Amino acid sequence: MAMLYQAVYRRASFLWCRLHSTYVRKIRYLFELKEDDGLCRQAQNSGTFYLFHNLFPFLQKVGSKHLAPQISASELKRILKKFQQNEQKLGDSVLIGCSDECMAYFALDLGSLEKVDIESELKGSFTELQKAFFQLDGKDAPLLFLAQALLRWHDTHKYCSKTGQPTQKNLAGSKRVCHTNGIIYYPQMSPVVITLVSDGSRCLLARQASFPQGMYSALAGFCDVGETLEETVCREVAEEVGLEVKSVWYSASQHWPFPNSSLMIACHAMVWPQQNEIRVNKLELEAATWFSLEEVVEALRREPRPMKQEGGRFSLWLPPKWAIAHQLIQEWVKQQSTMPA
Repeated sequence: MAMLYQAVYRRASFLWCRLHSTYVRKIRYLFELKEDDGLCRQAQNSGTFYLFHNLFPFLQKVGSKHLAPQISASELKRILKKFQQNEQKLGDSVLIGCSDECMAYFALDLGSLEKVDIESELKGSFTELQKAFFQLDGKDAPLLFLAQALLRWHDTHKYCSKTGQPTQKNLAGSKRVCHTNGIIYYPQMSPVVITLVSDGSRCLLARQASFPQGMYSALAGFCDVGETLEETVCREVAEEVGLEVKSVWYSASQHWPFPNSSLMIACHAMVWPQQNEIRVNKLELEAATWFSLEEVVEALRREPRPMKQEGGRFSLWLPPKWAIAHQLIQEWVKQQSTMPA
């Protein structure tokens, strides 16, 4: 009777999905996969997979870009069989999304297998996500970010913090449960503000020593416990570049995997034009500089890669188009371009 009920429920859910908007259909379908292990198992057998090896995503180079191929369930089962792995390993995957046609996307880490063997089999490479940062195609990046964050969270939350007993993930990977006491653990994100500072005619961009040569971006920092977003912006700007913010406004948000799973909350901030002397905190930044509208526009036109100028200096280059820092910079340029002379 229970099996009949499940079959009727799934059929009804499918028909419901066909009658509603694409977005609602996808969201409701993903919700069902997270709540129903049986339905999720069916989706695994017909879905596609992004592969990882010790949290490094599998990429294939096409021209100047790196793309993340989607491996079909049948192809993945073939690969697992070739390397003496049981196809039950698909159960270690995590759900990361679905297509408009409700084909589920999963991510699976094959860290237990030899990396070079898989790379040779699939004609690609497992690449550190940060290294592929500027080559990744924009449509692949959000899914890879989500996948890496979920895989990392499961890898580091295998035991209950209260009992010390092993926790078990549901099939979709949306939670872990300690069956000793029933505690449910959900993946968490840390809030981070990323702020483009302006003095009215220029914007402030900064760099860390770990950045590629010539790359500058907006200021960023984690929110402290008890802080509002506005308080975090003011504190971070004061800490990192020694400036006092007079106004803050929100722009947008983006999930960000560096260094771990973070929610980047993008803001614009204005400082007093008469008090704009930068005093860089060398414990936080390597450098910070005011850039004119002309300098920023010229950098936006260039390809995002290091370019040496005369005298050995590197020309300014900016985060890729799909990064929220890029969006902040574009918004600032548009605002400056529409201001009366």
